[in-house]
Amino acid sequence: MKAQSTKRYMPPMGVFSLTGGAGIAYYMGDLRAGKINRHLGLGPSISVGALYRLTEHLSARGEVRFYQVSAHQKYTPNYQKNLSFRTRNPDLNIGIQADLFAYNRHEKINPYLFGGVGVTYMTPKAELDGKWISLAPLQTEGVKYSRLPLVFMAGGGISAQVVERWSIGMELCNNFMNSDYLDDVSTVYPSDAMLSSDMARRLSDRSSEIGAAKQEPGWHRGSPGRKDMYLFLQFRVNYLIGTKKEAHERRNVRTPRLK
Repeated sequence: MKAQSTKRYMPPMGVFSLTGGAGIAYYMGDLRAGKINRHLGLGPSISVGALYRLTEHLSARGEVRFYQVSAHQKYTPNYQKNLSFRTRNPDLNIGIQADLFAYNRHEKINPYLFGGVGVTYMTPKAELDGKWISLAPLQTEGVKYSRLPLVFMAGGGISAQVVERWSIGMELCNNFMNSDYLDDVSTVYPSDAMLSSDMARRLSDRSSEIGAAKQEPGWHRGSPGRKDMYLFLQFRVNYLIGTKKEAHERRNVRTPRLK
């Protein structure tokens, strides 16, 4: 005879979990020019958040994340422009997660999809004379852009339960920005008169640093038709807190009353 399962049905609404993640971030934007090579410019990504279960399959989720990405045109066909950047940004998002298997099936392995919206604070910098210079205040294209754009995220993952309340997994998340200035590059080269300082002029056109010809005003500096993106691949950990009723039921299962 099979041993009778001790797992009972629990109302899913209100089940609360804490989540965390760590992994790598990858940038996709103007300085990549669609080319992937061994100089990926990968950086770290970390996240801390929570899940609040709504139904057997759906949970609301929210996270605070931090990531670093970078790129340099010397590794692309546009090497003569010689532009580069590094950015270390926080972001905040909320969304919905859809699990493949229902909560009360208690599956050990559970794939899921998710989507959401948030904001990120952009801090692009470039290295010049051994120092990292903040680019956004310089307006290197003669444009004052928002440093707090919307971000739309979509992705999927898989979670595996290891003990009663702990699960681990992997997650892939693509983040679509409502901005083309994650890398401080978007439209065309401005005229020198449009720029506010010698520092802005030096960091707007860096071709001369490698002996290339000066870029003329109006020439393409970036590709404004495509917004920037960044990608996360993370190892994830989830801790189930549950609800008061669930904790009570769990105690009853562990220590049944004697008749």
